[in-house]
Amino acid sequence: MKQKLEKSMAVWGSRALALALTICAPVLAFAQNAIQSVTATQQGDSEVVRVELAQPLGALPTGFAVQTPPRIALDLPGVSNALGKSAVDVNQGNLRSVSVAQSGERTRLVLNLKAPANYRAQIDGKALIIVLDGGAVAPAMAAAPAASAPTRFAESMNANQLPIRDLDFRRGSDGAGRVIVELPNNQVGVDIRQQGRGLVVEFLRSSVPDSLRRRLDVTDFGTPVQTITTTQSGDRVRMVVEPRGAWEHSAYQTDNQFVLEVRAQKIDPNKLVQGAGYAGEKLSLNFQNIEVRALLQVIADFTNFNVVTSDTVTGNVTLRLKDVPWDQALDIILQAKNLGLRKSGNVILIAPKDELNAKEKIELEAKQQIASLEPLRTQAFQLNYAKAEDIAKGLTGQQTGTGQSSGGTASRILSPRGSVVSEARTNQLFVSDIPSKLEEIQALIAKIDIAVRQVLIESRIVIADDTFGRSLGVRLGAQDLRGVRGGVPGYGVGGDTRVAIGGNLNAVGSQTLQSSGSTSTDFNDTNFFNLPASTQFGDPATFALSLFGASANRFLNLEISALEADGKGKVVSSPRVVTADQQKALIEQGEELPYQVATSSGATSLQFRKANLKLEVTPQITPEGNVILDVDVTKDSVGRSTSAGFAINTKHVKTQVLVENGGTVVIGGIFEQNEREDVSKVPLLGDIPVVGNLFKSRTSQSSKSELLIFLTPKVVSDRTAAR
Repeated sequence: MKQKLEKSMAVWGSRALALALTICAPVLAFAQNAIQSVTATQQGDSEVVRVELAQPLGALPTGFAVQTPPRIALDLPGVSNALGKSAVDVNQGNLRSVSVAQSGERTRLVLNLKAPANYRAQIDGKALIIVLDGGAVAPAMAAAPAASAPTRFAESMNANQLPIRDLDFRRGSDGAGRVIVELPNNQVGVDIRQQGRGLVVEFLRSSVPDSLRRRLDVTDFGTPVQTITTTQSGDRVRMVVEPRGAWEHSAYQTDNQFVLEVRAQKIDPNKLVQGAGYAGEKLSLNFQNIEVRALLQVIADFTNFNVVTSDTVTGNVTLRLKDVPWDQALDIILQAKNLGLRKSGNVILIAPKDELNAKEKIELEAKQQIASLEPLRTQAFQLNYAKAEDIAKGLTGQQTGTGQSSGGTASRILSPRGSVVSEARTNQLFVSDIPSKLEEIQALIAKIDIAVRQVLIESRIVIADDTFGRSLGVRLGAQDLRGVRGGVPGYGVGGDTRVAIGGNLNAVGSQTLQSSGSTSTDFNDTNFFNLPASTQFGDPATFALSLFGASANRFLNLEISALEADGKGKVVSSPRVVTADQQKALIEQGEELPYQVATSSGATSLQFRKANLKLEVTPQITPEGNVILDVDVTKDSVGRSTSAGFAINTKHVKTQVLVENGGTVVIGGIFEQNEREDVSKVPLLGDIPVVGNLFKSRTSQSSKSELLIFLTPKVVSDRTAAR
């Protein structure tokens, strides 16, 4: 019995020891490797940081770089801090200090720098060597006029030369040009450098098919990129991107897809990052086939945000980023894995987009069910400026007097269970709805029920007339009184034949005593040519000349008439009106003219037409304090008289203008110019030079008329300003 008991105790003891070893194995493994010392030395232009460990590292640690403030962080999993302190002061070259922070089974080394620098890490036995490049070499690189040194975006891990699968170009939502290259795998090395005004991207140990070996003209995409030329150069593929203007670029790679973005540079002194629309601090990431959850944890540690990752976020990603804002890096990771985020304070929830959408849908449906069961409350609203009836129609989605809604329940603000009653006498609203809707309505009424600003509109309507007229004419006549006074009339033409000359038959008959009982000739009948000056501009001035013999029996009469008239007129109307913002105002003055209209029974009825001045204007005050005016001006006047009544001369202007507060805008409405020249003459005789003016009448007239409208809107700030 005693032997059996000892045997059982030995068995149980061995099992307990095995269990203890199993439980303590991670702790023992974690305790086996630790940071023992951190030293820094300067070698030329570089700083070398040597981290002594208890055991050699199995792989190079992952890390990232920050531009502002400049620092480099490396994570050492399964390593503890055995220094006995959390910081090592260096103050040597570009290195200020080294911070060591332990969190669980991971220790982070943070190198605090004076200026941004690149780094290289390598394992040397039990030591981790970190070499800092930069500082003194940066000015030399900046001084290169033609081309910058190549940036090794990714090291080449391929042993053989592999062909590139595809090359594409797209335009980003922010107007950036995106060159997308499908690589054969995620081990292709990439070099990027700026050469002259272009970018040169080289893919190491790669080849390009004949179908992709071409020059792409992408000018029509409207991006800074103009052309993309892809060629084979030895054992590498050379791609030359030629942009224009001021530009900047960034590159990133997710799995087998390499993307080069070239965007227009936007200078904003208040922005941390220029041009990309992202404002986060810059970092550099280089991970090969890393879990997405671990990568999100790295970004969370960098940004000090609390990141909650859904259990459905899985998979790995290969990512290479250099000097990219952290929020852009996060966006790239989410796009690559079709993930979405929701931010609440300093907590970020990351999950697949479908999962987030499903959660939001469930939350909205729950809120809708709560709203359908929530008890109703009634609240009264006292309105001061708006009409209760108009607000009630707006809440129910009905048409109001001041505007139109889309009708039905599409624009209904109340919930389906809500109702509203307006009371016109006290201008109050009584709304019954759920509490959340009552809060929305209260906020809405607070924005609507405010005093409406008013606008004083002063106008000047000027109608300017300018007329000019000139007329010149003559009258020529002759009279023979010898036959009337007992002599022999006329002129002999041979034998007993004579010829009498007169203005018309009456004059000839009177001279030759053919008119029975006539002893004198009417003076108007003696004119050969009757072409006097026109009297439409007024009475012309005349000058007469008579040529006669000593016996006063024969007369030759000449009259010259001339007139020149010049007239100018101006009609000024000055209507002014005050109206509320976005409310139509109308001011009208004039007369109504009667006219007769036939009715269906055959009788006539008397109606009236307006001949008046009308100003119709709708102002709208802009947020900048300017005024938009919808103007409709009519200036009618009485025209010529017709058998049906007087005609109406109409001048009408309708337009929309933007005027600053207190400024004046001039609207040139209608400009008319008429020129006319009339000539009346005797055929043949009127064409004789100089002398032909005695046988013609000439009239010239010219008229100009212009309608000008001056508008001056003023936003009324107090009541006295409108008086």
